Formats: sequence, C-alpha cells, structure tokens
Amino acid sequence: MANTLDKALDIVSALMSENEIKRNGENANLYEEYALGTEVYDYVTTIFQKLNIDLYEYNNALYISAGENNRVFGYTNEELKREIGVRLNRELYLCYFIIYQIISIFYKNAGSRTYTEYIKNESVILAVDQGLMGIVKRLRELNLAEIEENSFKEIAMVWEDMPLTQAEDTVARASRGSKTGFVKLVFNFMVAQGLLIEAEGRYYPKERLKALIENYYDAHKGRLYEIMRGEEDAADKQNQSE
Repeated sequence: MANTLDKALDIVSALMSENEIKRNGENANLYEEYALGTEVYDYVTTIFQKLNIDLYEYNNALYISAGENNRVFGYTNEELKREIGVRLNRELYLCYFIIYQIISIFYKNAGSRTYTEYIKNESVILAVDQGLMGIVKRLRELNLAEIEENSFKEIAMVWEDMPLTQAEDTVARASRGSKTGFVKLVFNFMVAQGLLIEAEGRYYPKERLKALIENYYDAHKGRLYEIMRGEEDAADKQNQSE
C-alpha cells in the first residue's frame, strides 16, 4: 500500500509543479501508472477531489486546474487583476467576457472536436463588439437579474469608451487604453498560463486549453454561458421572424 501511495503522490506532485504529464513526455512512466486504472488511479483522483482540483485526461496526457472557489490553488479577484494588469472589477469582468469569446471562436462544439487553427486580435475585438451589442439590445428579453444587467451595462460602457487603438502606438501593445491593448492583456495572461502560444500576432491553442475546454468548460459552463446561449437563441428567433 505504501508503494502505491508513493506512486500516486509522485503523480500529484508532478502535476502540481508542471500542470501536465504526457505519455510521450519526461514523466511518461507516471502517466502509465495512472492509465493502468489500478489503486494508483484511485488514490490520485481521490487526492485531487479532496484538494478541490480538477483533473483532466486528454490526448494521452493529464492536466489539472483549480476547482471552483478554490482559495488555495486558484486566484482571488484581486490576484487576477494583478496578474492580468487591470485595476477595477468591471475591467476584470470584461476580461472574463473576452476569454469567453476567445474560447467560443476556437471551439464551437465538444462533440466535433474541431478547432480554429489560430486567432488574431482583430477577430476577438469583433466578437466582443458583437457579443456585447447583442446582449445590451436584448437585456429585457434575457430576463437577467438586476446585478447581472448592471454588470453587462458597465462592461459594455468600459469597452465602448475605449478607442480601437491608441494613436501613439506603432505596434499593438498590452494596455488598458484601447480595445486592441485590452485584448492583448488577456492574450498575454493566457500565454503565461500555458493556454496559448503566440507567433507573429497569431495565437494558437495549446493542448492544455483544449483539455480545459473539453472537460471543465463543457461540464461547468456557468452563468455566462447560459446568458450568452440565451442571447444567441434570442438572436436566432429574431432572424427567423425577419
């Protein structure tokens, strides 16, 4: 039993320090121990459940992410604001919305496993423009709680008050002063989290992002997904009636 527990703790330790274990990676032996489905597997899954950490298996690799409301291994709002480079709560909520749009552009349907190869800043700006415009137009139809309605109004105002770019910028840089810069802040955060890779202004999804989307995102879509789904349904009905 001790040897089994030691193997399980080796897997937990490796994932906690590196966030991934791959069958063809440096820790291939640990993946094989987990994949055998023996007591090691049971120990690993139980330990992560107790720690409120989500464990995902995707394309012969293991990934982890802090569970919902995990105050030890996750981020608080204040920590996230510092990490991303924003100051106000409404700016942070706008970052959440931008991340949702990035994921939506990359990945439409869990069943099809089809991904957009890469995205660029301008495609995200367009998606945020359209998403916020659609929600603000249909606030009454969506039957949101007062706090939700006010939150969307606030982030829409933050977004609309920003110019597309700052006049003095010759290249796109991360900043709170323009839509281009704001999206770049979010991109930089996702690159730092090991979710995206950037090459010449193009952002490609890493395997960890795909694992999170197919597992966590699809299983725990949350309130933002419900609101956006409602907005899309309302838009579809409107288009059908025209």
